[in-house]
Amino acid sequence: MEWVPGISRWIHFLAGVMWIGLLYFFNFVNAQAAKAAAADGTGAGIAKHVMPRALLYFRWAAVVTWLAGAALLGANFGAAFMLQKSHMAIGVGAWLGTIMLLNVWGLIWPNQKKVLGIVPASDEEKNKARRVAFLTSRVNTLLSIPMLYFMAAGGHSQVFFGG
Repeated sequence: MEWVPGISRWIHFLAGVMWIGLLYFFNFVNAQAAKAAAADGTGAGIAKHVMPRALLYFRWAAVVTWLAGAALLGANFGAAFMLQKSHMAIGVGAWLGTIMLLNVWGLIWPNQKKVLGIVPASDEEKNKARRVAFLTSRVNTLLSIPMLYFMAAGGHSQVFFGG
């Protein structure tokens, strides 16, 4: 195994675990915990200390995952993103990951900055931002399931597609 693809594979894998792990944490653990903490008045610590740090790792893990994946594709990048038959499975996974990355940086993070008070926003703007971030995060959670399938299928196409 060459060094660059080997290192890229591990970086892609580890950053992907962090990215998707935090995505699942936000959707399956934090959403309900934040509601409960807000209800009993103990949510300030989560909003002030946990969320900004978790979102920092979340958004940069998304970038590192995508860049390492692009490095892994190397000369096959175009074939994957053009969904050529030889790279269809990994291409679908790469497109899903790209959409998720764009959601993180274009919708989730800008709205979370309003929710967390990092940028000024009225209560109405915060409520709208909270909803957009929540729904986009749920969309990414749903997209992660086929994305993970197609990422695995890209390396094991014979097992998944018989060819």
